[in-house]
Amino acid sequence: MRKPATGRRQFLGGLLAAGLLPKPTWADAGSPAYLSAAARADGSHVLCGIGASLDVRFQIPLPARGHAAAAHPTRPEAVAFARRPGTFAIVIGCATGHTLQTLTTPEGRHFYGHGAYSTDGTLLFTTENDFEAGAGRIGVWDVTRDYTRVDEWDSGGIGPHDIKRLPGSDTLVVANGGIDTHPDSGRTKLNIPTMRPNLSYIAQGRVIETAALPPEMRKNSIRHLAVNARGDIALGMQWQGDGPVRALVGLHRRGAKIVLMGAPGEEIQAMNGYVGSIAFSRDGSAIAVTSPRGGRLHVYDAELARLDHVTPLEDVCGVAPHVDGFTLTSGTGSLRNLKGPEVLHSAHSLLRWDNHLISI
Repeated sequence: MRKPATGRRQFLGGLLAAGLLPKPTWADAGSPAYLSAAARADGSHVLCGIGASLDVRFQIPLPARGHAAAAHPTRPEAVAFARRPGTFAIVIGCATGHTLQTLTTPEGRHFYGHGAYSTDGTLLFTTENDFEAGAGRIGVWDVTRDYTRVDEWDSGGIGPHDIKRLPGSDTLVVANGGIDTHPDSGRTKLNIPTMRPNLSYIAQGRVIETAALPPEMRKNSIRHLAVNARGDIALGMQWQGDGPVRALVGLHRRGAKIVLMGAPGEEIQAMNGYVGSIAFSRDGSAIAVTSPRGGRLHVYDAELARLDHVTPLEDVCGVAPHVDGFTLTSGTGSLRNLKGPEVLHSAHSLLRWDNHLISI
């Protein structure tokens, strides 16, 4: 006689708890190489797994527009973050499509759209705004206790957006964009005349190093980060000043000053003051940045600190490394694998891809 479905689930759950069944891995979710939020043609929102060959492995509904995601380091689990100034983050079992937890910020906080797991996956760190104090915070969530919020730390600045973990450690690097916002004002930027963006490095809840831009660049909001295997930080910026800006991409090595990437003035202006996403190549030698407002990809030589080549692509934003170069996604539904300026493979979907492409 066939076991009832409930009894079978309980039986399998008992085997799993006893360690007699293999724990699920990302292979159980279709072995995606990337995660991205997207919008469907009907206006609904989803979190997708994308294969290295650019096929969509899964689509999981979200309650509203997503921004970025964080992938658990060992199991097929991800956190999808609301677009700023959202107050929810959804923990999703990617193998089943089930919502495992809904994280809600404490009163007086909102998420900034990004998060990172600890090396062992037992903690989740989220960038947040204490909007009454006008101060950045890092929320700390205990994954082993069903994502219970257990602490919060000073982010080292105002408007923390992206957050990454340095390789081989639980030291965090935070992009403090310097822009103060308040939910009562939506996405209005409240402090442009006095903004002071920075990078901050945080270990065990304490800011251990900061790096700031030159004074004349203080209206260049540091928004997005990429980290290579050596722990170098590539930073993509969004210009809030009047007139032209001389750089939108930088590189930081701990203990040194931020180095700005060189490019012809007309190419920088073509980005319309806006870097949407940033990624290192797998070998760390190249930095790719996208501008959906400019409709172009810039690829920089990281050692020479200068622009190497440009690829036009309408509404391009998501970028991540792949074995031969970079993978791109666009709000038009386009997906591409590039090696240098050469298109190795392309695909198209009916999904409008959102800002970020997250490597698993």
